[in-house]
Amino acid sequence: MTAYRVIDADAHFVEPPEVWNKYLDPKFRHAAPKKVIDNQGRSRRVIANHMMEYIPNAPPPPGGVTMDKKPGSFDPKARIADMDEAGVDTMVIYPTSGLYFFSLKDVPTCVALCQAYNNWASDFVKYDPKRLVAPCIIPQIDVDEAIKEARRGLGELGLRGVFMRPNPVGGRTMDHPAYEPLWDVLEEYNAPVVLHEGTTQDLNQTGMDRYDNFMFRHMISHPFEQQMALLSMICGGVLERHPKLRTMTVECGVAWAPYWIDRMDDHIHHWGHASLKLPLMPSEYFRRQCFVAAEGNERLLPFTVDAIGDDNICFSTDYPHPDHPFDGVVEGLKTMNGLSDVSKRKILGENAARLFGI
Repeated sequence: MTAYRVIDADAHFVEPPEVWNKYLDPKFRHAAPKKVIDNQGRSRRVIANHMMEYIPNAPPPPGGVTMDKKPGSFDPKARIADMDEAGVDTMVIYPTSGLYFFSLKDVPTCVALCQAYNNWASDFVKYDPKRLVAPCIIPQIDVDEAIKEARRGLGELGLRGVFMRPNPVGGRTMDHPAYEPLWDVLEEYNAPVVLHEGTTQDLNQTGMDRYDNFMFRHMISHPFEQQMALLSMICGGVLERHPKLRTMTVECGVAWAPYWIDRMDDHIHHWGHASLKLPLMPSEYFRRQCFVAAEGNERLLPFTVDAIGDDNICFSTDYPHPDHPFDGVVEGLKTMNGLSDVSKRKILGENAARLFGI
């Protein structure tokens, strides 16, 4: 069988309480993420004294534990063992509790939590820096502080890339002028920006205004928020003004990408007079600077490759979150019908290696 280098472009930590006990400035220990039981007997997350919305996580399998309770969620040695068993060579890892930091309004608290997380993530990946990779998270609510933390994370800590939410944070979409100096920093460090939605229900999210069903909210928020962020990055001129900036959307699949790219092209053709004038078509910016991450054994992956090619698609498992199975996911893509060996090699690892400089 063909040998493939496998890079998981979207995995997660589940940050243990010890992170905040050890790494968080004592002045902000009161803001540390924790779990509580609410008055309906449900487990809820509390951060900076704000109780977050309830998420109805699936119960553990009979006689087992959920993936996010396994040691690999927070222990690098155990994670490497899980990666070996699954056939994953390298993981790019993002936060879980940290997904909630982006809604915090108090800037010093948000900065302190981001700094603590980044310090811990940096130490975590040092266990095996060839196999463990982590972008830094930034206090997106305050652009000046976000720039400072991006420089610290990419420079002093050696983290790879910057992790942001695609939602409006502080009322800003991705093409807001305030972000321009941040994009300059990412170009300077040759670091990508990873846009990752999370149905945390504490930010302005698509679907929140009309559904109380969490499955509905989760299904909607991930792809729609990412699509709108990509629209802002491309048609808002960010990628034109920053030709060395690269971006990746994760955890929303890839089959939407051909439709959305084609729709952007069509709207520029018919409605471009109502928007910013750009020298290239959206599809050209996408091919030049954008990546999307397929979710595990995604059935419409061959269709997507036929439509947009194989140079801009990466592979992801979402380990250890419950959205997708982890066992057998690598083998499933290796044996998927409708994909050439060249496409499998690019998607499983080569594209992510190019994006993150691995």
